[in-house]
Amino acid sequence: MYQARLTQLGILLPPAPKPIASYVPAVAAGSLLYVSGQLPLREGKLLHTGKVPDQVSIEAGQEAARQCVLNALAIAKDHLTTLDRVKQIVRLSGYVASSPEFHQQPLIINGASELLEAIFGAAGKHSRIAVGVISLPLNAPVELDLILQFTD
Repeated sequence: MYQARLTQLGILLPPAPKPIASYVPAVAAGSLLYVSGQLPLREGKLLHTGKVPDQVSIEAGQEAARQCVLNALAIAKDHLTTLDRVKQIVRLSGYVASSPEFHQQPLIINGASELLEAIFGAAGKHSRIAVGVISLPLNAPVELDLILQFTD
């Protein structure tokens, strides 16, 4: 069902990224999967670096948020063996490295939220936080984590 939807959308999930520090990519607790914070890495390199909107445009920030979601879903797929086990995206926490005067963090994280809804439909609607921060690991413009509910 969701695997087919990815194909329809022309999306190929990347290989699940490896942790860049001392943590595990995901932890299951009951029927919830907590996916660790993901950066906008593609083939091991950041799509963009710097703060939004000074060095990274709003559109590039949204692209970065989408890449973070794809990386998180690749980890979820690795952990669950298939995304078809996803019952609900429960929570998305998004962090945007922002210049002090920037106040549109939700607009950046919309890139991730809209992609989740495109893939999972109603099951992709989630609670969310979008926070501006002074810096992120590797000078990434965006980092996000996911909590999702899955079936056995």
